[in-house]
Amino acid sequence: QLVESGGGVVQAGGSLRLSCAASEYTFSSYNMAWFRQAPGKAREFVALIRRSGASTYADSVKHRFSISRDNTKATAFLQMSTLKPEDTAVYYCAAGTIVKLPTQQDEYDYWGPGTQVTVSS
Repeated sequence: QLVESGGGVVQAGGSLRLSCAASEYTFSSYNMAWFRQAPGKAREFVALIRRSGASTYADSVKHRFSISRDNTKATAFLQMSTLKPEDTAVYYCAAGTIVKLPTQQDEYDYWGPGTQVTVSS
């Protein structure tokens, strides 16, 4: 029900915009988040945008990444700027109706298959 797009290879300092398209017609009822998983590491929280529009970010991406949503298009976005090699990972979109602890993966009901982001130095 969730499909990510927009990943690719970019040089350090560059930007990318990821999209997460949902097939769920009640998209506006879901809190939407992005997670990422780097090679050999556990999947980690990146950002959350609530149904209200309020957002939360991991410290590692704060002031560089921006999460947004367009309920009319049932799509969430992650604008990534000033990318660093350590941002290299598979990025996953997630959706949850009730999210009390944004960093906890079991708070989310649906997950996309992921999109690869590679930042070269």
